[in-house]
Formats: sequence, structure tokens, C-alpha cells
Amino acid sequence: MRYGLLVEQYLLGPEILRQSISGMSDDQLNASPIPFKWSTREVVLHLADMDLIYADHMKRVIAEEEPTLLGVDDKLYGSRLAYDKRDVDEEVRLIKATRRHMGRILRAIDANDFKRKGIHSVEGPLTLADLLQRATDHIPHHAQYIEEKRKALNIGERAIPFHLASVGVMKRLIA
Repeated sequence: MRYGLLVEQYLLGPEILRQSISGMSDDQLNASPIPFKWSTREVVLHLADMDLIYADHMKRVIAEEEPTLLGVDDKLYGSRLAYDKRDVDEEVRLIKATRRHMGRILRAIDANDFKRKGIHSVEGPLTLADLLQRATDHIPHHAQYIEEKRKALNIGERAIPFHLASVGVMKRLIA
């Protein structure tokens, strides 16, 4: 497998997130237009919190022999980690900085390191490649939900719609 391509996709996550929230006001970020779903602010903060955890898990799998990787209760994080007081732009910058930091590490390791494993407390054995794939997929997964919120709030489309952005991104990566 070409892990370099996956690393590059991982590094594009912050831009996908930035595009998905572009042009949204604080009121729109805080709105919960879909019953029983998080606001866009809560989604972004969830992504920031989980990105730090993914980074920790990946580092531990690289550095340690089959470390235990603890699962988290994302609902508990949302209720206990000041989601109503944190700045969305700062959180997006944190994700970008975390991914740039991890990108340097991931680009420097050998292909065999991506087969190293950690033991997740809920999901069992996970390789570094598994963790990287999950981290890479996390932002695009939630960007779809942000798009639903934009539509529910009648907010205009982003400058580059997500589905077109990802196609362009893939063309650049493959070229």
C-alpha cells in the first residue's frame, strides 16, 4: 500500500473542514437546526478533541510495543470540555498544527511501521494504518453533517463544494 498518499489525504483534512464552515457566523455555528444533532461548533470541537487523541494513539503505536489505546466517550467530552467557550478558528488551527506535526513523523517512518499495532480498549487490535485511515476519514465524515446543517439554515454553498473539493484533491494527489 502507498502510505504516502494516505498521509497526504490526512494532511488535507483541515482545509476540508475550513471549507465546510466557511462563511458561517457565530450564530450559525451555534445553531442546532437538526433535532438531536450537534451544532457545527460542537462538531468542530469534537473533531479537534478526537484529532489530538488520534495523534496520541498513532505516536504511541509508532513508539511503543502494542500499547493500550483508551477509547473515549465523545458525549462526555462535549459536556465537560467547555465546548460553549472555545473558539472555532483556534480549534481548526489546532487540527492543522497537529496534522502537520504528525505528517512530519508519518513521512519519516518506514512502510513496515504502518503495520505496527496498538490494542484499543473497545475495538481490539488496530494498526497504525488503521488509525491513520480513521483519522483521515473523520473530517470528511463530519463535513457531510456540517453540509446538512448549512442546508437546514439556508446558508449558501461553500466556495468549493465538498464533493468537488475531494475530487480535485484526489486528482492533485494522483498526478
